[in-house]
Amino acid sequence: MKTINTYKFEDIKIGMEESFEVNITEEKMQQFLEITGDRNPLHNNIEYAKAKGYKEKVVYGMLTSSFLSTLAGIYLPGKYSLIHSVEVMLKKPVFISDSPLTVKGKVKEINEDFKQITISVSIFNKQQEKVLRGIMKVGFLDE
Repeated sequence: MKTINTYKFEDIKIGMEESFEVNITEEKMQQFLEITGDRNPLHNNIEYAKAKGYKEKVVYGMLTSSFLSTLAGIYLPGKYSLIHSVEVMLKKPVFISDSPLTVKGKVKEINEDFKQITISVSIFNKQQEKVLRGIMKVGFLDE
């Protein structure tokens, strides 16, 4: 398990980057269904998904997006992060067979007045196709 980074606000520089890989599994899909109650057949019924033109069940977009929490809370900045906002665009459907996904973040702006950073985020499938892009605004907790 990854050790939590402990970047403080003063440690952050524009251009800093962090990334990690994550596997989407049937178990994670089931856990997401149980947590959210989203029983849409596109995510849970392979015959339905194929009938709608997909090669397999489509991974929940919000499951894919949820790994941005890991990016901020573990990697960039880590322990002292407090997510203020997340804006994402789901660029392509994700399938379990697309794993591992690579989650990347890069510091684009630093706001000294609000002690907040802007992180450009992207998630790529194993074919290196961008499946998600977005922006996160992350503040910092006091030590």
